[in-house]
Amino acid sequence: MSDRRIRLDYLDQVLAVLFPAAPGGSWRRYTLLPHRLVPRRLVPREPYHRLVGRAVRVPVGDGGIEAHLCRVLGREVRVALRVRPARRANRKPVLEVYQAGRRIAFAKIADTDRVRGLVRHEAAVLRMLETVPTEVVVAPRVLHHGLWRGMDVLVLSALPVPRLRRGPSTALRAAAIREIGGLAAHARWRMPDPRYGAADEAATEPLDLPLTAAAGAALAGATGTATGRATGTLPRTVPALPPDTLPGVPYGMAPDTADPAADVWAWHGDFAPWNIAPGPRGRLLVWDWERFAVGVPLGFDALHHFLHRSLRRAGPARAARLCLERAPLLLAPFGVDAATARRTAARYLVTLADRHRRDGHEPFGSPAAWLAPLLEVPS
Repeated sequence: MSDRRIRLDYLDQVLAVLFPAAPGGSWRRYTLLPHRLVPRRLVPREPYHRLVGRAVRVPVGDGGIEAHLCRVLGREVRVALRVRPARRANRKPVLEVYQAGRRIAFAKIADTDRVRGLVRHEAAVLRMLETVPTEVVVAPRVLHHGLWRGMDVLVLSALPVPRLRRGPSTALRAAAIREIGGLAAHARWRMPDPRYGAADEAATEPLDLPLTAAAGAALAGATGTATGRATGTLPRTVPALPPDTLPGVPYGMAPDTADPAADVWAWHGDFAPWNIAPGPRGRLLVWDWERFAVGVPLGFDALHHFLHRSLRRAGPARAARLCLERAPLLLAPFGVDAATARRTAARYLVTLADRHRRDGHEPFGSPAAWLAPLLEVPS
């Protein structure tokens, strides 16, 4: 089945859930943009949309998600729906929320148990960020988090992302990564760990750090830590890793005083080019905090950003090798020596493979093809 067909089938399922039809109810006309053959967004119909295809009729009424958002936000809003990629572990309905033609928010709808865990995790992270005075990073604010028809609904403020986006400077990225790393000192509760399945009903109960860094255990079994050489290969899938209990960071400790290689830092978890943008006053806009975690070395976000930029031009095996080779340069701004940088990169790659395995979706293919060969050469 083609990507387009899978997207459209998923769209039909989402519309039935979010916009249920009522007997004698009314309808509104929407348009798939940029075209029904390349569906990306479903937006309210405008007269000029007839140039790009026929209208899609969507039920409207008090029982739909749009009416619910009007109630919880206390204002009249309209929504557009993003048509998600066909194969993503964290796929979920995402709505753009507009008031008087201006985008004011995004709404994430958790329609599966796994996505519910990610959404609750992000809500907890963003509430923590609201209490931390950051100088570089600007994150969305939580406008609403509640239940609707048994699904979590997380409404986030829209960041002022420029219409014509450009990549941030290396210096701005590095400053943001270090600031995010320091958030470990403020993450003082247990959040649902995205690597370990569905949401924890007690996900926001106060608890001292930590969350886990599974990569250390995996790497210790796959490489010789003293020499940085591999002594074995990973199986076709990275094995399940039990949650560790890290010593963590005492609350209030300034991570800037910590060793960059120590497992006491935080990372955004998906610090990819499409989740960041330069913002006003020289700051960096950063969104999609679903994968935030603590208990890793400093620099995972820099490696993640580089890897996903490389994937635009190379396959997974080549991109992963480049990530390992360039690690000393990528992590130099954080005071990491070359040998430690390569070990950190290997740990990051194992962590990513482990995430894919736990998600039940391996977009890079088997780790035996793209990761194991890297662990058989000197790091």
